Amino acid sequence: MLSKLTEKPLASWRGKDLYEGRILDTLTVIFRSGGCSWNRCRMCGYRHERYPDLPQGELAERLIRQVRWVKENFSDEDYQMLKIFTSGSFFDPDEVPPAVRSAVAEAFRGKAVIAETRPDYVDHDVLREFRESIDTGAWARPLSVAVGLETTNDVIRERSIDKGFSYTDFLRATGVAHAAGAGMKAYLLMKPPFLTEREARDDMIRSIGDVASVADSISMNLCTVQSRTEVERLWKQHAYRPPYLWSVLDVLISSPVHILCDPVGGGQTRGPHNCGACDGPIVEGIGDYSLSGDVGLLRALKETECGCKEEWEFVLDREEPFCMPLTR
Repeated sequence: MLSKLTEKPLASWRGKDLYEGRILDTLTVIFRSGGCSWNRCRMCGYRHERYPDLPQGELAERLIRQVRWVKENFSDEDYQMLKIFTSGSFFDPDEVPPAVRSAVAEAFRGKAVIAETRPDYVDHDVLREFRESIDTGAWARPLSVAVGLETTNDVIRERSIDKGFSYTDFLRATGVAHAAGAGMKAYLLMKPPFLTEREARDDMIRSIGDVASVADSISMNLCTVQSRTEVERLWKQHAYRPPYLWSVLDVLISSPVHILCDPVGGGQTRGPHNCGACDGPIVEGIGDYSLSGDVGLLRALKETECGCKEEWEFVLDREEPFCMPLTR
């Protein structure tokens, strides 16, 4: 039974990440918050996970209870990096009151922190204050701001995702973050709705090339079918299929920089998948590459013999927007 002084976040888990050239033990926490201000992205299920309208003081207390729960349930010695997610933006004061940021900084001082936010809320003074609060000198960049850029193509970002900001907005936010002493992590999204398999693959290759010299790190998220989303509605209508793992290998192998990629849901029908027979080793290999940066591992996986590779090549060649997807 939870103490009245603590409240369990939406999700939390341990993992590993490559950061500043080292493989770190990480803790990822998704806090229930006041809710994303934009609340329209077609693939996001977390947009529904919010507190009902609460006074700022009560909202702050509920979030601080979640911080206490994390401190009580995870030993500080077990992880060096904290990755923070909310329903939308950690630096949105209406979603996460400033008192909560202060509580987070005090609770996790000395950790490397990555916090997700929309570019709208990347403010120099706010970032500088938070960075200084967590900094003990242990990290070259103790704070990184993570923005769901998704793609560098403004048309795809708006029509396929309904994201509500431009690539120019991202570039502005990156400049502000760097001036405040914070890093910038770009999240890209492989295969949002309405793109063919080839369009999705080519968009990721192009976007990585565009942003490689801008962001300090890039993480490619593979689109999954989350509950109560527009992507789920399309998927149920046989109008959407998550990306093939073959396409993911293509993108990662062609990248000019190391890409972080955690193939969540890999091998499942709601996640990135091939035929089922070859999925397991490829999913595991992508995870290994994410930590090691060993492109040779990916090239070896690309040579895997499986009948579905021919299917994937056919889809790349023949799939058209008006008849997609050709496979389930």
